[in-house]
Amino acid sequence: MRKIVPGFIFLAILIGGILYDVHNHHTVSPTKTVQIPVQSQNKQTSVLPTVVFNKTAYSIDTPGSIWWVVNKTRPLHPTDYVPPDLVVPNIPLRLTSGDQEMHVSKQMATDLESLVSAGNKANVHLMLASGYRSYNLQVLVYNQNVKSLGQAGADQASAKPGTSEHQTGFAADLEPASRVCEVATCFSTTPEGIWLAAHAYQYGFIIRYPADKTAITGYEYEPWHVRYVGVALATELHNKNIETLEEFFGLPAAGTP
Repeated sequence: MRKIVPGFIFLAILIGGILYDVHNHHTVSPTKTVQIPVQSQNKQTSVLPTVVFNKTAYSIDTPGSIWWVVNKTRPLHPTDYVPPDLVVPNIPLRLTSGDQEMHVSKQMATDLESLVSAGNKANVHLMLASGYRSYNLQVLVYNQNVKSLGQAGADQASAKPGTSEHQTGFAADLEPASRVCEVATCFSTTPEGIWLAAHAYQYGFIIRYPADKTAITGYEYEPWHVRYVGVALATELHNKNIETLEEFFGLPAAGTP
């Protein structure tokens, strides 16, 4: 027994050492995740789930909704609607802060401030030319356009009272702080206009009246007019290369009456 015991102990130690070595070289650590491709196991290709954009996340009909679609055939309701959350954004303003046009819906103010701040960092400097407009102010704006452009010209350049996006509080006319190409088509060729067209969607805005879309929107190209729809929808439109809300939501073209 005295000769057997030492041998047995040695054998036990040897086996234990082998098992220890096997364990430490082939056991997956619980802090590390090992992903095994499905195809290498059963010769089948895995299918990733498809993410579908929810077009009903916000209403396109309800006043105050960031997706509320207002155009020539979809007038505001009530006609004298006033956003309940108007604020003055902390960005350069064309007029004094007490002027109604220097207000926007609180829902878009923070993202508008972020957009302008990002522009400043890129050495383009934007200013708010016009935000919220009441029904009565739109009456004045529209009538002035009729006098200067005629009825047909006015209908392509401005909204009839009760059909203006500006009244929703979600629209903004932006211009260079220098006021070069102020509310004019040439804004699209300025550093500010070029930057805005490329980056507006990142902050939840779209160019609401794009070039060559007059038959759909009812308005001529306005590169300065942005509409807030939130980052999710603005990004979806950008990624799908869809320019208008009418096209995205399958709405009839607004056209020109």
